[in-house]
Amino acid sequence: MQNPREGEFITVKSYKHDGSLHRTWRDSMVLKTSDQAIIACNDHTLVTEADGRRWLTREPALLYYHKHYWFNVVTMIRQKGISYYCNLASPYVLDKEALKYIDYDLDIKIFPDGEKRLLDVDEYEQHRRQMHYSKEIDQILKANVEILVDWINNKKGPFSPEYVDLWYERYCQLTYRKQ
Repeated sequence: MQNPREGEFITVKSYKHDGSLHRTWRDSMVLKTSDQAIIACNDHTLVTEADGRRWLTREPALLYYHKHYWFNVVTMIRQKGISYYCNLASPYVLDKEALKYIDYDLDIKIFPDGEKRLLDVDEYEQHRRQMHYSKEIDQILKANVEILVDWINNKKGPFSPEYVDLWYERYCQLTYRKQ
């Protein structure tokens, strides 16, 4: 499928390794596409859980998806500062329906004060056994945790202050233009 254009809205769907739908986000505005990555933003977006529960996101969030790295990054722009939620996940695929990826449970959260936490290790181990993650996937994910931590520590890509300023400003410009 052709990449969406700047200002277009896409749906994002995450799945589990067994192919079951995990979560859906509606109406994420595309800010940039390339052969390698998509940057988008959403704000007060409808999220639907696999069990049918629905809720709205509370703040603007910049979304970074890559075709080669096994993680994606959600940058939450909050009153108390910038927080990051990094999902260890398959590289994305894009079709007419949505941007899609497999969520592999492990997450890294970065708080506004810089504190980092690796989350959901127990969930990862449980799902790894239940869904039979291969040894290769396990190694890929662990290697990508190291890449992600390097990006965080060196303020690369979505972790640079300039990234947040540039892409949130672009979102505001595009949103204003659509009104």
